Amino acid sequence: MAIVTGSSTGIGEAIATELAAAGAAVVVNSRSHSPAERVAHEIRARGGSAIAVAADVCDSVQVEALVAAAVEHLGGVHILVNNAGAGLVVPSEELAEADWRRLIDVDLTAPFLCAQAAARHMLSAGGGVIVNIASALGHTAMPGRAAYASAKHGLIGLTKVLGIEWASRGVRCVAVSPGYVATELVKENMRRGGFDQHDIERRTPLGRLATPEEVARVVAFLASDGASYMTASHVLVDGGWVGYGGF
Repeated sequence: MAIVTGSSTGIGEAIATELAAAGAAVVVNSRSHSPAERVAHEIRARGGSAIAVAADVCDSVQVEALVAAAVEHLGGVHILVNNAGAGLVVPSEELAEADWRRLIDVDLTAPFLCAQAAARHMLSAGGGVIVNIASALGHTAMPGRAAYASAKHGLIGLTKVLGIEWASRGVRCVAVSPGYVATELVKENMRRGGFDQHDIERRTPLGRLATPEEVARVVAFLASDGASYMTASHVLVDGGWVGYGGF
């Protein structure tokens, strides 16, 4: 039984689809019901098990309702993937306080709220796995990403704390840090940031963007028993971006 936040498009949709293909019953989440139901319907059409639950994961009350829906309809929560996120490219001196707070809420506070709510069930049930979708920018930095990089660095720190705190009680917590992935969010960041796909390909040792499915396969492995000795750690899926270190 798995919850994937922000799973109506992009990486989240690919993760929900991959987990369902591996046999998990999946809660597809979005702030609105219709986009989530579209993905859930497609999973069911392929023979998988999925329900759609609308919830704003920045709201603790709605987060509790999201987890309760998984428990009620699927029988519990064994896997949580904190995928919902937002990006922003703006010079730091122009970054509005409201935008700073919005990104910290979506990219850091929301994963904590979801992990906390899900872990209460996992700990009482004897175990589970939490996978946080961080970013290559949780390991390095670029101009104009003050809020985003701060949140993703924080998310990796949160992963380490939860991983060591809950390890002895059967709950693993790990993070996946994608580089540039071919999604609409990345396309929007390109438009706002004044760079294009060629710039990314030139800078990435593997010479291309990732597909959402490549990230999803790593998430599915980390959530499986094959990764049973992994916790409080992170995996880069960035085509060598962080390792290269140049421009």
